[in-house]
Amino acid sequence: MLHLAVLILLTVSLAVFLKRMLAKFFKERKANYERLNLEYEKRLQENLRPRKGNSDLENSVEEIIALYDMTKDIRRILDEDEIFKLFKDYLEKYIKVGEVRLLNADTDLLQHKRHTTLPLVIDKETIGYVVASDVREEQKDKFNILAQQFLAGFRGAHLFKKVQDLTTIDSLTQISNRRHFLGRFNEELERSKKFKLKMSFLMADIDNFKDFNDNYGHLVGDAIIREVTGAIKENIRLIDFMGRYGGEELSIVLAETDKEHARFTAERIRQVIECRHLSVYDEELKVTISIGISTFPDDARDALALIDKADQALYQAKQAGRNKVCV
Repeated sequence: MLHLAVLILLTVSLAVFLKRMLAKFFKERKANYERLNLEYEKRLQENLRPRKGNSDLENSVEEIIALYDMTKDIRRILDEDEIFKLFKDYLEKYIKVGEVRLLNADTDLLQHKRHTTLPLVIDKETIGYVVASDVREEQKDKFNILAQQFLAGFRGAHLFKKVQDLTTIDSLTQISNRRHFLGRFNEELERSKKFKLKMSFLMADIDNFKDFNDNYGHLVGDAIIREVTGAIKENIRLIDFMGRYGGEELSIVLAETDKEHARFTAERIRQVIECRHLSVYDEELKVTISIGISTFPDDARDALALIDKADQALYQAKQAGRNKVCV
């Protein structure tokens, strides 16, 4: 009996001990599991953060690429003013910046130091600046994309204009050549017909020009043509225009001008040149011009006829002794 009681006691004690050991073991396992689970959750969150960052980065890159594609048509425009207008429209549509302005190269930028500034550099020369206010930090990447599109388009338009100028501008006088002048002349004539306006045409010729060339050389002759051209430009309005018709002949269109006002303008031009002393290559010269005038619709209704009438009047001025105005 005693042995049986001892055996039962030992069995119960062992069971209690094993129960306690198992409880401790499972408690530790549970704690380890919970700790590992927390570590797993932590690692998972840390792993997700870069993925989210990568996703945001991918979205940002996709937005920039889309913006580039949507605005690349700005490069196809060949007019500087149109390009700048489209650039402002895109800024308003995609970024919502403040005021955007196009400044000259000699502008003092200190007054715009808080603005985002884009220099317009063509052939290593800064020809101006674009300044924009209220460009937010998070929008600067998009602003730079649009700015580079604008700059590429502006360069193309600027170079196109220079090429156009080579084909339309007389290199000596920097006014319209004959072909370009006649095109503008016909456009102004059509406008005058449409709105029933007067328009006058002046043909001016430097008196005794061959003598200047023979006595002083062609360099002096060229300088005289430039000086006379400058004097005429100073004495006509912005709506008027002139061209080099050929040699020493200069043609002027006076928009919305009748015969009497054309005669008054021509007389003023003639007197200004007569009174001017030209200093050309150490030579002090006196130069005069003769001017013939024709008026639409009084004298003719087409460009060639108006030119012919003015040429006849110019011939009369020459025959009358030069330095005169004839209509």
